[in-house]
Amino acid sequence: MAIIDFKATKCKHCYKCVRNCEVKAIMIKDGRAEIMPEKCILCGTCLQICPQSAKKLVSDLGMVRGWIMSGQKVVVSIAPSYMGLIKYKTIGQVKAALKKLGFADVRETSEGAALVTEEYTRLLQEGRMENIITTCCPSVNDLIEIYYPQLVPWLAPVVSPMIAHGRLLKKEYGQDTKIVFLGPCIAKKKESQDPRHDNCIDAVLNFNEVKNWFADQDIVVEECEDEPFDIVDPKVNRLYPVTNGVVNSVLATEGRVDSYRKFYVHGTKNCIDVCESLSRGEIKGCFIEINNCSGGCIKGPTVEDKTISPFKLKLDMEDAVKKDPVDSRTIGEMLVDVQMEKRFEDRSAEEPIPTEEEIRAILREIGKNHPEDELNCSACGYPTCREKAIAVFQKKAELNMCIPFMHNKAESLSNLVMETSPNIVLIVDKDMKIMEYSAVGEKYFGKTRSEALNMYLYEFIDPVDFQWVYDKHQNIHGKKVRYEEYNLSTLQNIVYIEKEDVVLATFIDITKEEELAKAEYDKKLETIDLAQRVIHKQMMVAQEIAGLLGETTADTKTTLTKLCKSMLEEGSESEVR
Repeated sequence: MAIIDFKATKCKHCYKCVRNCEVKAIMIKDGRAEIMPEKCILCGTCLQICPQSAKKLVSDLGMVRGWIMSGQKVVVSIAPSYMGLIKYKTIGQVKAALKKLGFADVRETSEGAALVTEEYTRLLQEGRMENIITTCCPSVNDLIEIYYPQLVPWLAPVVSPMIAHGRLLKKEYGQDTKIVFLGPCIAKKKESQDPRHDNCIDAVLNFNEVKNWFADQDIVVEECEDEPFDIVDPKVNRLYPVTNGVVNSVLATEGRVDSYRKFYVHGTKNCIDVCESLSRGEIKGCFIEINNCSGGCIKGPTVEDKTISPFKLKLDMEDAVKKDPVDSRTIGEMLVDVQMEKRFEDRSAEEPIPTEEEIRAILREIGKNHPEDELNCSACGYPTCREKAIAVFQKKAELNMCIPFMHNKAESLSNLVMETSPNIVLIVDKDMKIMEYSAVGEKYFGKTRSEALNMYLYEFIDPVDFQWVYDKHQNIHGKKVRYEEYNLSTLQNIVYIEKEDVVLATFIDITKEEELAKAEYDKKLETIDLAQRVIHKQMMVAQEIAGLLGETTADTKTTLTKLCKSMLEEGSESEVR
């Protein structure tokens, strides 16, 4: 079951999670981050630092509330860090507040810590292990099993306080009882699902979830009655969540001095450093309290209040907690039928390792042709360009994660467009200040790019269309504009770029086309004029011909009329005779 829910749509190619993941358990696929569950140690760093909140912790709260509402018996195992992370007047108020939520009982995980302390003291007294690494922190256990399997023999073969307590509570309340762990750790969720002990803890909640639940139910812890934890007093074992807490618990419990030197380590980077040192054989004969969270469990990944000082909490808890051990007879009774052993294993994965030539080939693809080209800036999340190239080979990273390379590529493409485009490209801001200007502009406007970038648009052309586009946020496409002063005709596309709040324009030089069109138009006018003159001349000729024909016809008519009349007159005279 997933523990961290990842929203790919929110991922913004920032690679911050990769940069901050000490074990590089995050891969980049199609430009988006993906957690590799088999490599993740659930330190919670990616949850805390993601600027887009693309990663969320999957909550068991709904499931737990469902159990309570259905009438099931649900018991809380509360981590001792509650003493610094929940506000109360007496610790019994915390128990009372949780029981108001419907929990059948509330017990301190420190009871399980007391059992673990007993096992640690036994291992110290036996003295058979070269080094003993505490196994209370599941993130550290994963770190060693996955990345430093050679150190597995030095992991104390003991379950964590949570698992020990879960087994103790199942024994006391029955296997059907639901046991819920409450603490600041997210790795506990994975630990509770481990097949080696997945029948001990049924759900894991964090303090933020419970605080919100209190608020929903109008429960104020400081106003609740005092209901003491009266079954077992864990005493010194309540110090487990602060640095050196395990060592202090062991020292208070041991009956006699052992031969091991003791020290504590906290913080992922320091944990890795000590594992490296152990792997090199530099540390021997030591009992090492190792905790992945810097400052201990009281600074777990779900602690949202960043004002909490782990140093103040450590001092406050050390003042409040009795340094006495739990009575050995009580421990003996608690340990009956509670399995404390855990066998750790090698969970490392074999990954393909590229050859030197394969690494060089990948580096060349991102412009790293020579060692001096390898900036090792870590912007991609990997400490060196070579490690990034190896990750690319292993399909955990992508070429375009190299920000300097992508910047240079984008810059070169931008410059290529500005330097080689046959069209005029202009970008202006809200004040009509020129932000970008293609090199070809000098040919038309007589201003070099460097000169234009220090000018305003109105210094050499009318900005009225640009201003209209900016003010209206509406675009102009295919508008013909003539600049007589430059003997330039253009076809313009002017658009508003909302993201950058600028106006972008491209001018296509259509001067020749316009001149040709004008010449063609003038030629047509000349042809029409010639045709009209011919028509006029033809009409004049036709009229002259018509006039001549009219006169001739009239003369002919007169002559013929006279001839007919003469002939008629001659016929009349003959008849008279």
